[in-house]
Amino acid sequence: MSDWLDRLRHVEPLEDVSVDESLVHKLEQSWGRRGSGAAQGINFYTPTFKVFQTSELKDCGKSAWPAISITGGDCKLQCDHCKAKILEPMLPARTPEDLWRVVNEIIEDGAQGMLLTGGSNHQNQVEYDRYYGTIRRIKDEFPDFKIAMHTALVDADIALSMEQAGIDAAMMDVIGSQDTITQVYHLRRSVDDFEQTLEHLVATNMKVVPHIVIGLHYGRLLGEWNALDMINRHLPDAVVLVVVMPFYAPESRPFVTPDAHAVGRFFMDARQALPETPLLLGCARPPGMTKLQIDTYAVMAGLNGIAHPSDGTVELAARLDRQVKVTPACCSIAVGDEVMALEGVDSGLDIDLEAIITQERDRRRMSKLASSGLNGIRIVTEQSAGAETAGCCST
Repeated sequence: MSDWLDRLRHVEPLEDVSVDESLVHKLEQSWGRRGSGAAQGINFYTPTFKVFQTSELKDCGKSAWPAISITGGDCKLQCDHCKAKILEPMLPARTPEDLWRVVNEIIEDGAQGMLLTGGSNHQNQVEYDRYYGTIRRIKDEFPDFKIAMHTALVDADIALSMEQAGIDAAMMDVIGSQDTITQVYHLRRSVDDFEQTLEHLVATNMKVVPHIVIGLHYGRLLGEWNALDMINRHLPDAVVLVVVMPFYAPESRPFVTPDAHAVGRFFMDARQALPETPLLLGCARPPGMTKLQIDTYAVMAGLNGIAHPSDGTVELAARLDRQVKVTPACCSIAVGDEVMALEGVDSGLDIDLEAIITQERDRRRMSKLASSGLNGIRIVTEQSAGAETAGCCST
């Protein structure tokens, strides 16, 4: 058994997680060759690290990074993994006037920034043209308010318009398979169109944070490595990796759960291909055992950040000698840091292994007490001395 497998088995929530031992061995060897394993940090965005939770971290009822859709819940593409359902809970702003009103309201409620998106037309373009003047007005009036935009496909002129409007961060899905573009996205565009969009975006002064959706082709990995090659040719500010969660897929085109070991191999290849680029595991990934496996591989592969880690993942990182930071934050804060390319990552709390093990034991003890009939008793833990809050917590 490798040293890493032995350390994994000492993490109680992960002791029964099934991993590919040969892959773990490769990851361990790769880590040793890099020579900087002990010094490389990892940041976890989590609302559940109770040792550092205070009254300011509970029940964050308002989102610091709300998502706003300029088309409401409408999208003409109707991609098989989404069917536009992802847009429905977003704040609608169907006119520039609506956008100005909504932004003023969310800033008054404490928002730090927003994710601006919308449904696509049949060319995978979000029609932002009439909104650029309002976006510029927002940035002039509220210069500290950050705006991240899901760009979809753009040409050089559109990318320049986004930059001039004041967009801080540009996001796009990079798809490396023509079959996925045609069959899943129902789109008559090419893989080259996606790479050209990335090229146009990185030519601007915006932060560029592309996403790779692993398993996008009905749960199978198909064009992910080609997407990685495309990103490697243009070197954006950070890359967010997510694993497909096709809750809204039609029965006629079902998705399988992506193979966690294949996802782990992709993490390894992504780290090797982009050694200096922040790699972040976003919130979206399948639940249950698959999530435990994926998070385990993410830590071992050397990803720089993980949003909402599984139980035991923080302890595993510390046991593998990674410098651990924990940012107690609800999902919106995590997304904000993802798209801003780890901006403000140092606001996390430095955690050592002993503190993590103590916290894990306390959490499991509380869980056992709750399951023994104490569900109605509120348990409050004190913040450790000197720890500072870095976000909010939603439960």
